[in-house]
Amino acid sequence: MTSTRELPFRLLNVFAIGDEPFSGNPLCVFEEAAGLTDDEMQGLARQLNLSETTFVSPPVGEETAAVRIFTPSYEMPFAGHPTLGTAAVVSARGGGASRVLLSMPAGLIPVSTDTSGGTVWTLRANAPETAPVAADPADLARMVGLDVTALADAASWVDTGTVQMLLPLRSAADVRAARADPVLLRELATRPDEQALVYLWAPREDGDLEARLFFTQDGAVIEDPATGSACANLGGWFHARGERAVRRRIHQGDAVHRPSVLDLEVDDDGAILVSGAVREVGRGTYTL
Repeated sequence: MTSTRELPFRLLNVFAIGDEPFSGNPLCVFEEAAGLTDDEMQGLARQLNLSETTFVSPPVGEETAAVRIFTPSYEMPFAGHPTLGTAAVVSARGGGASRVLLSMPAGLIPVSTDTSGGTVWTLRANAPETAPVAADPADLARMVGLDVTALADAASWVDTGTVQMLLPLRSAADVRAARADPVLLRELATRPDEQALVYLWAPREDGDLEARLFFTQDGAVIEDPATGSACANLGGWFHARGERAVRRRIHQGDAVHRPSVLDLEVDDDGAILVSGAVREVGRGTYTL
């Protein structure tokens, strides 16, 4: 007879807006993942089919908890909204600590909250690494369905935990009009792990930023509702240009009916901080 395991999980919206139940980026956190195999974690992430699912195990060193992050197709070394949401769960299970240290394949990521009950969490990203994008600007514009005149600056590869292509546009209207081509995205925006993605952003009329992230999955283009790792990489983009004391509010997700708000800071010392609201919307037990 095959034995079964009961795995507790929580469902959260990260980068949520107030009490709006369908804002932010959904996340599932498996709170007691010790003993799960890689194939089981990947299978659970595929079953749930969210942008990311995280798996929490007991610490083995100085960290508060060990965390692994899976999309429906592959494991990620780091991602922003899973980090913030998992930190909120780890804190709640540990008595409500205002600071946790999460170990991931990308390294140790400190996460903290200054709000009562831990509703807004802030992560500190790794120091950025940047590289130029070799592709022709006109081809990059075609990749996202725009004229080359929509590009505001050169594209860059940026890595503050996971590498992504960042493509600055001239206006929020350009961001909203973008339509990614899956063939060109794979051809021009594939990173060393063979995942293809691009992050677009531009200033809004109110002084905030509008952003979208496209990535390929099983041959199709998917749009992410709110991308904390890309927000951190945008901080790396400012950092690489010598900008400090940067504070930006980023709006993402409207195009996929998941409006989200992310707050970015590059402080006076060059640290890159990403903040967002975390809202628990459900919990249960998965029988494996």
